Order: sequence, then structure tokens, then C-alpha cells
Amino acid sequence: MTTFWNWYVTILSLGTIFALTWLIFGTRKGQRQETTEETLGHAFDGIEEYDNPLPKWWFMLFVGTIIFALGYLALYPGLGNWKGLLPGFDYVDSETKTPFVASVQIADGETRNTGWTGAHQYEKEMAKADAQYGPIFAKYAAMPIEEVAKDEQALKMGGRLFASNCSVCHGSDAKGSYGFPNLSDNEWRWGGSPADIKTTIMGGRHGLMPPQGATIGEDGVRNVAAYVLTELGGRKLPEGTKADVAKGKEIFSTVCFACHGPEGKGTPMMGAPNLTNPSAFIYGSSYAQLQQTIRYGRTNAMPAQETFLGNDKVHLLAAYVYSLSHKAEAEQQ
Repeated sequence: MTTFWNWYVTILSLGTIFALTWLIFGTRKGQRQETTEETLGHAFDGIEEYDNPLPKWWFMLFVGTIIFALGYLALYPGLGNWKGLLPGFDYVDSETKTPFVASVQIADGETRNTGWTGAHQYEKEMAKADAQYGPIFAKYAAMPIEEVAKDEQALKMGGRLFASNCSVCHGSDAKGSYGFPNLSDNEWRWGGSPADIKTTIMGGRHGLMPPQGATIGEDGVRNVAAYVLTELGGRKLPEGTKADVAKGKEIFSTVCFACHGPEGKGTPMMGAPNLTNPSAFIYGSSYAQLQQTIRYGRTNAMPAQETFLGNDKVHLLAAYVYSLSHKAEAEQQ
């Protein structure tokens, strides 16, 4: 922070506190000490305000907030370049001259004490946790995912990682929700091998179903939805539905097969789901919902976790996700 902004923030902050202090004590000094039945001469909806002094306990609350504010600004950063009286957080160890947190970029040989902040405290605690638990994660990261998926301790750790990072979308039971796939079955949009699962978690995925309403028209939307529902899904159309399944199949064979394949069984390389399986329809599989998907398309994204979790934790998380769809196989072994 430049000298100008340093003094600007400092003067503005302290000036405001001192001005409020003067206002509180100044108004307190001018108040009468005894209570009275006199009013201030104005009313709001028939309610009049007595000309009585502010209660002492209320006044002391104001004084307490001022003392707290001054103490806070003395201990923590808040006045321009002032770093606070609390022990700071050294990005570089003063003895080894090595970064305490590897992700922080600093000049060679520079040691900076930045004062206490919530962000620095978080980084410090994360660094301590990595030092304590890093070897455990590294041990599992050196094992094949299939082997990690058989380790009870590893699965407990993976389960906690899943609960913290993945359950908000896929649910605590990993069975998915509207717009998010079920991870506990054997149907995978981008492939269900250990390597595919880890790649998905590490780099994320972006799925896109382009809208087809303008291309094939409303009749085409109804016909394709009818074909997907009956021929691929093996279900019946709602009673009274007017749709040509044969024409729907023809459109599917010329427009939709490029992603979903000629038999509708999907293409993992493109993230296109298998339309012959009910779990493919994360946005609903009714005739009306299929039409919505075909007409307007769908878009969805799985955020990348590599930067946030790192390779070792993702490896453990991938093993846990892999185990969800291979429980029966693991129990037999």
C-alpha cells in the first residue's frame, strides 16, 4: 500500500472513531441527570418521546464498542500498512529460508512478516495439516486405485473428502439429484474406469447437449422423444400422445447418433449418456421432460478439483467413488 493510501485509511478510521467518541461523550454531558415527564414536543403515531438521559448501561455499550475497535486495530491489520501487535505469519522460515507455504510466490531470499489475517491463519493450519497427514495421502497415492478401494481406512478418508467436496451436488449417498448423476451405479458418462474417474475429478468435465428445437421443429422434437422413450427406453407413451416413432428414429439416426451412437448407448469420450438406461436422464425421463431436453438442450459442468485438493487427495477420492459402484465385487473378495 502506498504512503498516501496508508495515511488515508489510518486517518479515516481513527478519525471516525475519535469523532464518534466525542459525539457520545458530548451528548452525554449535555443531558439532564434526573428523569422527567417532559417530552421533546414531537409524536409518532401518538407516541411521544420523553426528554430523559440515555440509560447508563446503554451508554457503556457504546463505550465498549469503541474500546473493542481500538483494541482490534492495535492487534490486527486494519490501519493502512500497520500489521498488528499479534505475532505475524512468516511466509519464509527464518532459519531454512524456505517457503512455509509452497504456493506463495516471493522474491529470492526475502523474508516477510505480514501480520495476522484469517487467510494467513488458514494457510498456516493447512500447512501443518499437510505436514501431518501428507505422508498418509502419499502412501495411498502410490497404490493403484483398485487397491486403495479395498482399504477400509482409505475409504473412510475418501468418504470424508466426498462429504466435504462432492455431496453438495451428488448427495450424501452419491445417488445424485436433478442435474447431477448417480455415482453408485455402473453407468458413467465419461467412463467408469479408475483412470477415467480420477481424470474427471482432477480436470472436471463440461457436458453440452445442443438444443435441437430450431433444427428439427416441434414435430421432430415429439417424434424423437417418443423414439427415445419407447424404442430405447422400453416404456410406453402417455395415453393420447400423437407422435411418429418411425420418423423419430429416422431423425435420431441422422442428428443424434453422432453423440449417442446408432443404438443410443452413448459415447464416453464425448460424455454422451447411454439412453437405454434410466440413469442417463438426470433431468427427468418423462415424455415431457425428454422433449424439454431435446428442444432446449442441456449444459452442465463438473468443476476441476486438482488445484483445490491436489493429486494425492483426488487419488483417494477417486478410489472412494470407484468403490461405490463396485461394492458387491469388493465384498465377494
